[in-house]
Amino acid sequence: MVPLLLVLLLALILFGAGFALKILWWVALVVLVVWLLGFVVRSTDAGGGRGRWYRW
Repeated sequence: MVPLLLVLLLALILFGAGFALKILWWVALVVLVVWLLGFVVRSTDAGGGRGRWYRW
């Protein structure tokens, strides 16, 4: 009975980790798209040059 519970627990942990990693890949993809769009839509500064779209 104990080995069966351990196998089920391991399957549950691996399923949860796989789901979490898939979500993290989607989050990383969204962040990458926003970052790339920032280079395209950045505003001009007072001198007419292209400024940075982020503050740091």
